[in-house]
Amino acid sequence: MANVLMTGFAPFGGEAVNPSWQAVSLLGARRDDVAAVELPCEFDASLPTLRRAVAEHRPSLVVCVGQAGGRLDVTPERVAVNLIDARIPDNAGAQPVDVPVVPDGPAAYFTTLPVKACVAAIRAAGVPVSVSHTAGTYVCNQVFYGLMHLLSTLPDVRGGFVHVPFSPEQVAASGKAAPSLGVDRIADALEVLVDTALRTREDLAVSAGAEH
Repeated sequence: MANVLMTGFAPFGGEAVNPSWQAVSLLGARRDDVAAVELPCEFDASLPTLRRAVAEHRPSLVVCVGQAGGRLDVTPERVAVNLIDARIPDNAGAQPVDVPVVPDGPAAYFTTLPVKACVAAIRAAGVPVSVSHTAGTYVCNQVFYGLMHLLSTLPDVRGGFVHVPFSPEQVAASGKAAPSLGVDRIADALEVLVDTALRTREDLAVSAGAEH
């Protein structure tokens, strides 16, 4: 049985593909210890799908991945907030504004991934990477918060969230002037992250702070 669960999202916002799912499915095909599951980009359906996947695969590590178009690099997230404030509708047409992910839940959860160690390892592998301190307020943050809320009841399971840039395919199709990263390189970065997380319990004591 796979001991790592990884999720990516279906395309959204008019895109034909989502590199988060493309990279996760590629990594799932590479490794027997990784179960890859696609999440719908829908507020009502994303967390139930994630919970079913955790119950089915019973992983020791969960890494959810989403697209953050416009970002320069792969960005492991540090903190999820208990807020949904959708700038655009999801794939089901829902656009909730200023509602909690979990009513009466904590204001925020921190990842239990060793994000600084993961960033150092990914950088050493030659893939652009940095720590992110915000996962936004869309379905990605909802899933990140919902994951950590679930894992608060499963103390033997660690997890977190990673954002990835547009793929070159998306940029070429739209003509947008935006940074991109190949799906194979994203998959390489995610594989390094998984390996680092599996062997690392204590994160590096180095600065990854941001001024803004």
